[in-house]
Amino acid sequence: MSNCSSTILQNLIQLSGPLKESLFRTPYTPPEASANISIKSHLLSLLPDPTITEPDVGTKIKDFALCCAALASASNSSSQHLSWVPSSLSFSAISAFKNFAEAYYGDAMHPKCLMKVGELELALSGVVESDKKLIMELMPEVLPLLRGNIKESAIDASDENDGVSAASARVPVAFAILAAYQLRWFVTQVDVPYIGKLCPLVIPCALTALDHWSPEVKGQGMISFIYIAKNVTAAQIGGYADVILDACCQNIASDDEIWQYVVEMSVLLVTLTQQSNPRSSWYEKLFNEMLNHLERQPRSKERRIAWLSHCEPLFSGLGLVLLAHFRRLFPLFFKWMHADDDETVLLVLERIITVLRLTWIRNSHFIERLVDELVTLYKDASLKVAREDIRSLILQILNLIRVSKRQQFDATWFKYKDDPNLTALLPGPVL
Repeated sequence: MSNCSSTILQNLIQLSGPLKESLFRTPYTPPEASANISIKSHLLSLLPDPTITEPDVGTKIKDFALCCAALASASNSSSQHLSWVPSSLSFSAISAFKNFAEAYYGDAMHPKCLMKVGELELALSGVVESDKKLIMELMPEVLPLLRGNIKESAIDASDENDGVSAASARVPVAFAILAAYQLRWFVTQVDVPYIGKLCPLVIPCALTALDHWSPEVKGQGMISFIYIAKNVTAAQIGGYADVILDACCQNIASDDEIWQYVVEMSVLLVTLTQQSNPRSSWYEKLFNEMLNHLERQPRSKERRIAWLSHCEPLFSGLGLVLLAHFRRLFPLFFKWMHADDDETVLLVLERIITVLRLTWIRNSHFIERLVDELVTLYKDASLKVAREDIRSLILQILNLIRVSKRQQFDATWFKYKDDPNLTALLPGPVL
């Protein structure tokens, strides 16, 4: 940054001015729990004033980027610390950052095209978008700073007297929440293949967010890991796999508001890193942790829907090893098949089909019970909005059972052969 020209300095001041004015005019009331701090004042302090000089410009570019990241991330935030930011201000921040990046790389005095990440030199010349290039160039400076901001209000595990209250007393948690949103924004702006190459820089920071006690901080760390898992290879995760999966296990019992994130993150990461080893201890640990949590709250609609929506790759990764979990899995399925909401019913039927196809239901202990539950559901479906879809899935499941376990299926189905409520199933493909 030391080679920045006076033109870049002028552009920074010029583009920051309207943004600063809009931010200043935006109404802001600090949350009651954080009445003694002002996120708005903090963000204003990150924008440069016209008196800055060239020696300060490197720091001010970094601060400008952090302010833009915070405002941009507010567009899809439910946090009380960012909900005051209107969408128009978020859009202005994104535009200001893009315009500055174009000016920054358009300056002939700016020679930088390589970025150092540990021992790795990352060529940025292939990045077309100037804003993405600038984000990556700033990350070696910005991410350690954000990691430090998150750690300031974290609990010190080595100090038995250090709890949430003590951590919050040191530094208001609002700053860690802000840093977590900024982290997520920076991470999700980096495209393939660069995000994979930046894993040694990004992962330690995201892990720090997962270790924090605040659900908001954890949630943004989880979204960052979800993005990483979808856009990198197992080799790029490398030696971080075990520590990441351990963090996933530790976070399975997360609050309701972030349960969907921890499930999606854990499923993506375990299937990415352990894909060729269904007997991996990590599959076992994560699956059992999830089942433990679901068994404690089987009536929680939000939790069961989140899990049923994201567990398909986990089932596929486990394959035949799913047989070892039938004893715990099917009792949950049987409960959820009769849930009040159609979404749960459809999801659980779809997951049962997956389980049957993967295992060919070799464990016959549940066949009779499963057929009985499906028959009951078929009758009850007449009162449901999604009755046609539900009954279609039931037919698919019954056919799978018939093909894989014909003798047991026939023995169970015999008691229903004269039931007038099941005429649609007779004499169809089931018998």
